[in-house]
Amino acid sequence: MVGVLIISHGGLGDSLADCARHILGRNPENLATMAVDKNDDPDRKLAQARALIQQLDQGEGMLVLTDMYGGTPSNIASRLVDSGRVEAIAGVSLPMLVRALCYSSQPLDLVVKKAVTGGLEGVINIIAGEANA
Repeated sequence: MVGVLIISHGGLGDSLADCARHILGRNPENLATMAVDKNDDPDRKLAQARALIQQLDQGEGMLVLTDMYGGTPSNIASRLVDSGRVEAIAGVSLPMLVRALCYSSQPLDLVVKKAVTGGLEGVINIIAGEANA
């Protein structure tokens, strides 16, 4: 199973993980979060992220999700990337996370594709008076 690590500013990752647990009705054992605060040492957080990956990685790869490209969490994530073993996506959203978790039993490259698609398809302009049932 592909492990999923959310690295985010503050408590965003914990909130997304809680929402995903609620939606899925289960506690995914392959999911962890790591908060990054403005006073944190990025090198220490990198070491912490590597330790989390070590714990979660079952040999089928890791997907690191981060919030905003260019911020400290994504800079940490970029230092973790090891093509084919650890992949990273910036712009995490609830649809992206749920999709990644739903497909986490698939190969890493497919999990990455499904997560990106979930994020892209999760952005919808809601127009007044239109209902999508």
